[in-house]
Amino acid sequence: MSEHENEKHASNVLVDSEGSSHGQESTQAPYWSPEQEKRLLLLIDFQSGNAMTDNFMKEVGITQFEYNVGNQLMYLGIVLFEIPSNLVLYKVGPAIWIGFQIVAWGMDMVHTLQRGSFLGFDFQRICECGYIPAGLYTMTRFYKKDEISKRFAVFFLGNMVANAGAGLLAFGILRMRGIANLSGWQWLFLYWQLTVTQQLEGMLTIVIAVLFITLFPRSTSNPVSLAGLRLFTEEEAHIITQRVLLDDPTKKHAHTHVSREELKAVFTNWKLIAHVMTTLGSLSAIASLASFGPSIVASYGYKAVEANAMNSIGYWILIPVTLFWGWAADKWGKCGPMVMFGTFISFVFLIAQRCIAETDKVTAKYAIITVVYAFSFNWHPINGSWMALNAKSAGERSITMAILIMAANASGIVGGQIFQASDAPNYKVGWSVSVALSCIGFVSSVVANVQYWKLNRLNKKKGNTGFVYHP
Repeated sequence: MSEHENEKHASNVLVDSEGSSHGQESTQAPYWSPEQEKRLLLLIDFQSGNAMTDNFMKEVGITQFEYNVGNQLMYLGIVLFEIPSNLVLYKVGPAIWIGFQIVAWGMDMVHTLQRGSFLGFDFQRICECGYIPAGLYTMTRFYKKDEISKRFAVFFLGNMVANAGAGLLAFGILRMRGIANLSGWQWLFLYWQLTVTQQLEGMLTIVIAVLFITLFPRSTSNPVSLAGLRLFTEEEAHIITQRVLLDDPTKKHAHTHVSREELKAVFTNWKLIAHVMTTLGSLSAIASLASFGPSIVASYGYKAVEANAMNSIGYWILIPVTLFWGWAADKWGKCGPMVMFGTFISFVFLIAQRCIAETDKVTAKYAIITVVYAFSFNWHPINGSWMALNAKSAGERSITMAILIMAANASGIVGGQIFQASDAPNYKVGWSVSVALSCIGFVSSVVANVQYWKLNRLNKKKGNTGFVYHP
């Protein structure tokens, strides 16, 4: 740097994200150029991409009872251990904790091959359950306020692609009916049973873990991976850290751990209730569709094989819709309205689906359920970024992300039994329950918007120039 740049560098030093001081805090303009910042942002995006292994196949080949118990243990582990996981993340850092979780998941995939190990390893997923909240929180440390929503949206694409791809995969395999005198469902069953398939998936996950450990930086201020690879120069590391702290000083790590005060602040934060209820209501309303969607489409009169492919179309549409939602939330700086609008669209089309459930309008039924998929959880990543932006400290933000994913997984338990065989084929009760849950989610999103609007107005009226809630 030139002498003039060095002087500006010295005058703009903040406390870094790890809490170590390099000088006096300042609110002056950054000394680096927009071109430097844009180039570093692209590099950060590349590094973050290595952490986006958000979806893995489940073990099959066991009785329904064993499978259900295994899933119950998995959900129990997730709900109970999300917060402890992010406490560990805050203490040891993302490079160590996320890297460990990906390795553990890969080992699970390689070794979960027998009935006895299914239940044990599913409960051992408590070691891996914090991957998503860990990933979300880590991104908040690398990006500014107007860069978070679109990155959160991209982060969830792994889940969407997996849901969309599963239907196409089933469509292809089920067409093998008659080969070797086996039916289509037997070929699908054998595919998931193949030890080599399970091991390949597990080994691929471990390879991803190695790449993550090799490439992902320990922190913004110490951009050296666990493998010793330095990803940014000292000046670049300084820019990455300071650009985030200048944008949002609450992202400073004032402690090496989440303090008791921060834990108390989260658990007494009544404003999170609306976010949790939005997640529980709106996600529970569509949770069963992941399992029953193909059967519902088939009940409209389509062939079972075709129903799997047709069911995936909505998920493919969901991908660009979610990306747009994230881009728009960052562009306009309004997470709340985007969440509210997303839950409203889902609510409206669930009402439409219920209204024609007892009719013979097959094409209309399929068109509407496709739109329901397309707007099923495009708002969910934005709700997460909204919660993160309104956290008042780094520790609070870490625990808040864990609560978000706890609510998301709890919705799978709440909505898992909506569609019952006794209610087939029209599922009048099932669609009615979905509408009711979606209504709860939409109303909660409205409450969330109103509460921040009123709080900001109240603070402004009192002349309080402190924390401003993100709309």
